[in-house]
Amino acid sequence: MRARRAVVRTASAVVATLALTAGLAGPAVAAPGAASGPAAATNDPVTHEENDRVPEGSVWTEHYFPSSDRSGTRLHADVLLPEGLKRKEKVPVILSIGPYFAHAGQTGPEGWTSTGPSARFQDFIEGTDLFDQGYAFVMVDLRGFGGSTGCLDWAGPGEQADVKAAVDWAAKQPWSTGAVGMYGKSYDAATGLIGNNLDQRALKAVVAQEPVWDMYQYIYSNGVPRPNVTGTADAYNSIATMPPMADDDPRYQEAARYEEAHPECLTENSAGYRISDQQDEHWTSRDLAEMARGSDTPLFVTQGFIENNTKPEEMQEYLDNHKGPERGWVGQWEHVRGGDRTEDGRLAMGRAGWYEETLSFYDQYLKGVGPTVRYPAYAVEDSTGAWRAQDTWPVTERRATLPLGDGSYVDDGGASARAALSEPGGPAAKGEPQPTGRWDMENAPAIERPVPDGLAAENARRGRAGETGSSYFVWSKPLKKAVRITGTPQISLTARGEGNVMLKLYDVAPDGSAVMFDEQVSLVDSGRLTVDLKATDWTLAAGHALAVEIGSIQTGSWRDTPSGETIAVEDARLRLALDDPADDVATPGDRSPYLDTYLGQYTVTLPAGRGTFTVVPGGRH
Repeated sequence: MRARRAVVRTASAVVATLALTAGLAGPAVAAPGAASGPAAATNDPVTHEENDRVPEGSVWTEHYFPSSDRSGTRLHADVLLPEGLKRKEKVPVILSIGPYFAHAGQTGPEGWTSTGPSARFQDFIEGTDLFDQGYAFVMVDLRGFGGSTGCLDWAGPGEQADVKAAVDWAAKQPWSTGAVGMYGKSYDAATGLIGNNLDQRALKAVVAQEPVWDMYQYIYSNGVPRPNVTGTADAYNSIATMPPMADDDPRYQEAARYEEAHPECLTENSAGYRISDQQDEHWTSRDLAEMARGSDTPLFVTQGFIENNTKPEEMQEYLDNHKGPERGWVGQWEHVRGGDRTEDGRLAMGRAGWYEETLSFYDQYLKGVGPTVRYPAYAVEDSTGAWRAQDTWPVTERRATLPLGDGSYVDDGGASARAALSEPGGPAAKGEPQPTGRWDMENAPAIERPVPDGLAAENARRGRAGETGSSYFVWSKPLKKAVRITGTPQISLTARGEGNVMLKLYDVAPDGSAVMFDEQVSLVDSGRLTVDLKATDWTLAAGHALAVEIGSIQTGSWRDTPSGETIAVEDARLRLALDDPADDVATPGDRSPYLDTYLGQYTVTLPAGRGTFTVVPGGRH
């Protein structure tokens, strides 16, 4: 993780009263004793004609093998081999490891009437014509899920041991060439990052769509709990206790009911989410970005800069620490897969060719077959909806450290500004519904709660009047030439007081319309504080200004506890990586549909104030 002053005080009373899942799925059932060693297939190969849950062109078998940590954990694998594979013929393996491969359903029962392999990545299997292309596809349940025993351990040492065991097992099977690639989205993309970090010789390539780059940042923002601090624990406890199918084999049924005999698994999983200290061993052992240091597995990633689930936090740190070949699609979309389409048929990422490009990537690194198409290392969609090709991401033409000066705000959660909005004649404040229910790495609200009309403008007005309100603004001078803010913006400041801080960046047009395009929050104690914002790729047009808001947490869904203190800020500085859009090399791609949804949600009225700094020092822009 990036060096920053640790804030270790209790984040919120709500975390201390974290609710645990109350019930377990199904009655206790006696089961045969568990075998601890590797096992042959538990069933004869099953074809699509025999079970229509088996993908066409493949045969399905189930297997069990031990995890690598000598804990006695037994893992379950569903194996799909090309139909007609000869006895001594070998194929490379595409492996996916996660919590979503239970026979009954991904995040809950899906209404199947008989058992069979998960259809989670049927789109990938069909889109690549995987079996005809000469690959096996293996789905492994992490400990505590599906047909695997053991206590779930959210990206922790236990799950890391599972990934290691699964890669080794897949490489050593008699039908395997020994070359393994990993594929996934969201949680099973994070296990792909874990696979890269483990540096196993058999793992030749990883495709990771919308992963979590550092597990702590998914639950807390620098000490401030996120809305899913309880929901994520509850979601995975629920998935772990999903009942098996009636016709699953006895070992699978025993494993699916493991938590009935071991309720401590659920309690311990929930307890981990209560730890708000980023430096605690619970979180340092899950800091995937730091653990990527020196790794070199060929890596193909996707990331939506404006998505609201697995956000691009510590993304740049992970990629900086990774030293192997990289490929990426990064841009302005939500939590989607490379081949997903909207209801009206448009590609969700806006770029065609996902399955062809991923298959070419695997062919290159698992089969040694060179690509027939010259793909860019990175295909990048910026905030204008335009796509460009780059050799890496980010490309930084210059770095700037911009002075934001001094200021102060009241850590009141926006109460003062909202009170002004509710006065007669003021704009009506919108309601603030909080996210409820389960929130996992696959399913989360696509959009934060709406910002009350006029909130930003009211805070700016109070600042211009010399009042100390819920936040204050600092504006740049209008740009003379377009410039792109890329990479990971960073703000440092010296604070006097204790509470919370929210940091936001706005793209302000000459007509006073402003898009909030980056934000982050943190706990604050007196002293120097440095905060990384989310990674971004946002172009400021000529004539636009950059606005920085520093203040209390007033928007979003964080479960913060306002201190009520007046926080004095001194010597605030903004560090930016800048790129010149004039140098872009275009690559095919359309505007991702979600970009317009985002702009509609996060555009506010914020007339520019007096500019006190220049985004690009030296007058070039």
